[in-house]
Amino acid sequence: MDTKETHVAPERRSRTARTVGRITVTVVVTAALLVLVLRFLPVPGLGDLFGSRTHDRTGPAVLKSLRDLSRFEGAAGDYQVVVDLEHDAPFLPDGIRGTRTLYVGAGSVSAYVEMGGLGQQAVTVDADRTSASLRLPHAKLGAAALDPARSYAVSKQRGLLDRLGDFFSDNPSGEQAVQKVAVQRIGEAAKASGLEQRAERNTAAVLEGMLHSLGFTSVTVTFA
Repeated sequence: MDTKETHVAPERRSRTARTVGRITVTVVVTAALLVLVLRFLPVPGLGDLFGSRTHDRTGPAVLKSLRDLSRFEGAAGDYQVVVDLEHDAPFLPDGIRGTRTLYVGAGSVSAYVEMGGLGQQAVTVDADRTSASLRLPHAKLGAAALDPARSYAVSKQRGLLDRLGDFFSDNPSGEQAVQKVAVQRIGEAAKASGLEQRAERNTAAVLEGMLHSLGFTSVTVTFA
C-alpha cells in the first residue's frame, strides 16, 4: 500500500500565520474601540456593560478602648498646606528612578486646657463666697488631624523603577510620606497662629460666666 504524505509549503505556512495575526490584532483593536465607544458614548441598554461597580463588604467597627476626658477645648483651627515632596537618586535620571508628589493637605488642630489634675489649691473662694480665684495649667495643642474629604493628590510623577516597584507592592503609590509632612506643617502653623492663647481666653470667659451665674461678683482666672 502506498502512503502519501502532504507537505505544506513554508510560504503557505507563513501566509497563514500572518493572516491569523492580522485577525487577532483586528479583534483586539475592535474590542478596544467598542469599550471606548460604550464608555464615552453610552448606548441605551449597554452603557453599563463595561462599567465598574463598588461592593462594600466592610464589617462593623469594633470598639477597642474607651477613655474618659477631662479637658476643655477652648479653640480649634482649620489649616491647609500644599506639599511638594520629591525623592530622587543621585546617579539616575528622574525618568528612571524618582518620585515627585504634589499634595493638598487640609486638617484641623484643637487647643485644650486639662482640668483632670486640678487640686484644692487650684480654686480659692473667700468667706463671703463673692470672690473666686482659679489657677489652671496652660493650654496645649492637640494632634493635627487630616481631613480625607478635603485632602487630595494633585499630581504624581514616578520613574520607571518606581512604577515597577508599585506593581509588586502591597501599597502602590502610598501617600504616607506626604501626609506625614502635611501633618507636621499643619502642627507648626497651629503653634504660630496663637491657638493656645485663644483657648485660654475662651476657657477663662466660660468659667467666669459660670461663676458669675452662681453669685460670685469677682472671678479671677490665671494660667500657670
